[in-house]
Amino acid sequence: MTPPGGPEPPNIVVLDGGFSTQLSCHVGHVIDGDPLWSARFLHTHPDEVVSTHLDFLRAGADMIITNTYQASVEGFMTHLGLDRQQSTDLIVRAVELAKRALALYLDEYQDCLHDDNRPLIVGSVGPYGAHLHDGSEYDGSYADTTSVEVMREWHRPRIEALVEAGVDLLALETIPCQEEAEMLCDLLREFPNMKAWLAFSCKDDQSIAHGESFQKVAKKCWDLNSEQLVAVGVNCCAPSYVARLIKGINADRPHAPIPLIVYPNSGEKYNPQIGWIDRDKCEAVEVFIKEWLDLGVRYVGGCCRTYANDVTRFRNQVRSWCDQYRFKHKLQGQAKPVSN
Repeated sequence: MTPPGGPEPPNIVVLDGGFSTQLSCHVGHVIDGDPLWSARFLHTHPDEVVSTHLDFLRAGADMIITNTYQASVEGFMTHLGLDRQQSTDLIVRAVELAKRALALYLDEYQDCLHDDNRPLIVGSVGPYGAHLHDGSEYDGSYADTTSVEVMREWHRPRIEALVEAGVDLLALETIPCQEEAEMLCDLLREFPNMKAWLAFSCKDDQSIAHGESFQKVAKKCWDLNSEQLVAVGVNCCAPSYVARLIKGINADRPHAPIPLIVYPNSGEKYNPQIGWIDRDKCEAVEVFIKEWLDLGVRYVGGCCRTYANDVTRFRNQVRSWCDQYRFKHKLQGQAKPVSN
């Protein structure tokens, strides 16, 4: 039954922001450029990892993503000198640290939180190219020289560790190439009780990083495993690309639309010599959010160079959009046809 004031707005999930970006507020170390990126701090600064998750929860995130984007068994063995079991345990620790942050948050807000609005923990599964530390994750060129089976065997141990450690969901994120995306959708079937979202990195407002059409690949991947995917979309691209990337993606499926997820970066560019540049040339991410929600986005957050304060701004934009949705539909419900 439709409520007297009109239908309720769709449920919008607010994600967190750039983990390494917010982590930089807690550690006095260089993060960008490290072959393990922020994953090194699972080993060296676990308390700061907890604090970073807690920042995002306090800012209003409905989900926090584990600090495992650039985590891998091989990477930890190579760059931390750990053995295989210790490396696997460190991935498990990433989930435990997120759970610790969530427990602290629930204790703080126990009087106003219930089981139906408990934030979820999402296991980050970054692309194969991230561990190569050669820039190929940004263009997906490794797909031209690396077999699907090699990528599958590299991904499997991390996914197993995340699932066994008890994440609520997986984030198959910043995927630059079609072959890897399709493989991940297939690999997900080995974990039949686990759901995931799939987010691509894109080089412009039409194509994923390796050059394939975003919309064609996104729809194909959704159809490959719609039983386990909860959303498909983009992350870590410029926010100015997003609307054109997703516009019309569900035009041919009006009664069964693909849920869309968007968490771009700040729009800044990364220069390996001097770091992030052009912040003064970027429109704030929150400026775009209402348009994305109008286009069907149901999961929204930020990636690189977005902080906990930005997540609060995202939450405010979502709240405002929902209020406008209710008001618009209330007016429509009150409108009466004019008789001749």
